[in-house]
Amino acid sequence: MPEGLKTINYPVKDLARAKALFGTLLGVEPYVDEAYYVGFRAPGRPEVGLDPHGHAKGLTGPVPYWYVDDIKAGLAGLVGAGAEVVQDVQDVGGGMLIASVKDADGNAIGLVQEAS
Repeated sequence: MPEGLKTINYPVKDLARAKALFGTLLGVEPYVDEAYYVGFRAPGRPEVGLDPHGHAKGLTGPVPYWYVDDIKAGLAGLVGAGAEVVQDVQDVGGGMLIASVKDADGNAIGLVQEAS
C-alpha cells in the first residue's frame, strides 16, 4: 500500500520560532514559507512540514504522512482495520491529496497521493 514515509508534519503554535528551530536542525532554508505552512526538504530525509493550524485541527503531535498510489483505497483500508478518520481526503493544491486517521491508541497517520 504505502510507497514510503516521505513527510512529517508538526503542529506548531509559534511558526517563526519553529521555522528557526527546524532550519537549524535540518541545515536548510524552507522551500515553502507561507503563513499557512512551512516546508523543509533536506537531502536524504523526509520532508518536514510546520502547520500553524494543526492544534486547531486537534493534532497533538507530529503526523507522519505515507505516500500512496490510491488515497481513497488506502483510507478505506485503514478505516476497515479500525482507524478513525480525522481528516477526509482533501486537495491541498495542485492536485495533491491528503487525509489522516488515528489508530486505536490515538496515534496520527497521514496519507498523501501525489498529483497525477
